[in-house]
Amino acid sequence: LIILGNGGVPMIDDTADGSRGSGLMHHKFIVIDNKVSIITSANFTLSDLHGDFQFRESRGNANNLLKIDSVELANQFTQEFNLMWGDGAGGKPDSKFGLKKPWRPVEQVTLGDTSVGDTSVGDTSVGDTTIAIQFSPTSTTKPWHQSSNGLIAQILPQARETINIALFVFSEQRLTNVLEKSHQQGVKVKALIEPSFAFRYYSEGLDMMGVAVAHKCKYETGNRPWRQPIATVGVPQLPEGDVLHHKFAILDGKIVITGSHNWSKAANTRNDETVLVIHSPMVAAHFEREFQRLYGKAVKGVPVRVQQKIKAQQQKCLPLDPHS
Repeated sequence: LIILGNGGVPMIDDTADGSRGSGLMHHKFIVIDNKVSIITSANFTLSDLHGDFQFRESRGNANNLLKIDSVELANQFTQEFNLMWGDGAGGKPDSKFGLKKPWRPVEQVTLGDTSVGDTSVGDTSVGDTTIAIQFSPTSTTKPWHQSSNGLIAQILPQARETINIALFVFSEQRLTNVLEKSHQQGVKVKALIEPSFAFRYYSEGLDMMGVAVAHKCKYETGNRPWRQPIATVGVPQLPEGDVLHHKFAILDGKIVITGSHNWSKAANTRNDETVLVIHSPMVAAHFEREFQRLYGKAVKGVPVRVQQKIKAQQQKCLPLDPHS
């Protein structure tokens, strides 16, 4: 930021709308020449991209980045940017962040003869790929199905065979309930969650494994551990100092859900976020390769320390039944 300031680049933050800031201005996108959009799960920080120099083995967090050539898609991101930018550093309180932005429905973009990445160096040509895009947040006064998490919930049931998920945070109960229904219908569900969040009391990974962790001797409202738990939920084994920062799901090797949006209530109702739903087997193959790289060495199941914690809670907080 100091370098940008010294270079005369105007900057604002999410207090420019006269507030104390939105939940989080969590976007990670760039628009170049109103044509090229770069969308990523990565923060543009040294540790996220290159690694934490405090740890010798650190190589940077597990993230993804898309470069998409499409004027139509760039227009969507430019509109979002302009809402937040207002008059920029001019001082007028006309910027809009968080819930001050107007709600907008899902937009569909057909890329046509375009590409993701640079095909000259072996990146992906996507042809007539379609992309659905929605920006967060959505007010709780609107129906949940009109929100970004609602969009995800509408896409997940389209899977008929597999759903593979890699998430930094997973705490949206209603999305877990949707996944449970898919599981009951025979869809094979696998999930990787960042280790520092995977076993917290609000983690939906616990539900998928059929267990619950209490907080102050109480379970979350609506908590619903799966009665038919799966053994395909785990945490990746990453170099010390690195984290799983992805926010993606792959359905049947054909559809990818990605963006900056964590699967959480905060992302849905407070933060400035992006969700993309990409219909492309070729793009999905790239995400699938990353998922399998991480999943192959992941540790699955409930760790012994968490099992012991649950047992201790059940003794201390009687009666305590996660299925009650």
